Amino acid sequence: MSKSSDSSRWVLWLAGAVALVLLAMIAGHFLMGGSQMWGGMPHDRALSAQGQAAYGEYCASCHGADLKGTHQGPPFIHKVYEPSHHGDEAFYRAAANGVRAHHWRFGDMPPVEGISRNELSDIIGYVREQQRRNGID
Repeated sequence: MSKSSDSSRWVLWLAGAVALVLLAMIAGHFLMGGSQMWGGMPHDRALSAQGQAAYGEYCASCHGADLKGTHQGPPFIHKVYEPSHHGDEAFYRAAANGVRAHHWRFGDMPPVEGISRNELSDIIGYVREQQRRNGID
């Protein structure tokens, strides 16, 4: 058997293995009712509770306990914050650096003091879950 034939088989075997892994991930996502977020962050009740608690600590005073906004900040249950317009990275950057007002007239958002990236990940997962529950995908 030639070396090129061996390497062709290896590439085909590897491609097949990758395809099976991807199919298993997709099937797992749908079999679990979509309870895993794409991005590799499992979204279960414990994570949701962590995200809700962190949201309450860092975000609710401006964005509302129900994510529907207050007189100090805009609602996250709004089409403006859907993932295709404000992706997860926008949330990380806003919390880390603050953000200039551009969609609303609440004024600029200051950086969020003392929040960790892990807490932000939990908050983003919680916000996205609540958005989906309210028809924002």
